[in-house]
Amino acid sequence: MSLINEYRATEEAIKELQARLKNLSQDDKLQTELEFEGKLRTLMGEYQKSLRDIISLLDPEAKSSKLPRGGAVKVPGTKRARKVKQYKNPHNGEIIETKGGNHKTLKEWKAKWGGDVVESWATLLG
Repeated sequence: MSLINEYRATEEAIKELQARLKNLSQDDKLQTELEFEGKLRTLMGEYQKSLRDIISLLDPEAKSSKLPRGGAVKVPGTKRARKVKQYKNPHNGEIIETKGGNHKTLKEWKAKWGGDVVESWATLLG
């Protein structure tokens, strides 16, 4: 599409969206919903309540997974911590301690001597 065609298509889309916005702003249902939202947010602020508090009050059996990102509560201890491994290279005596496999030197060793061989050098520290 040429640049001028893209310009005209964008201009036409903007005109359509502006007309749609004008129609929505004149809709009584939208005005009622906006008024309700404003009053609800004011009331929530007055009583220092969050959206999560309101949902749990109105629907105690609601699953927390349906709540917005900021409203979800993390349960401590659900993710298992990785254990530290110590790798000792028998060729040069170099020692590496890491919790994961994304260590630069460890990757080099695995590329040079193979993953199975390097894993045999590992000692679990805890």
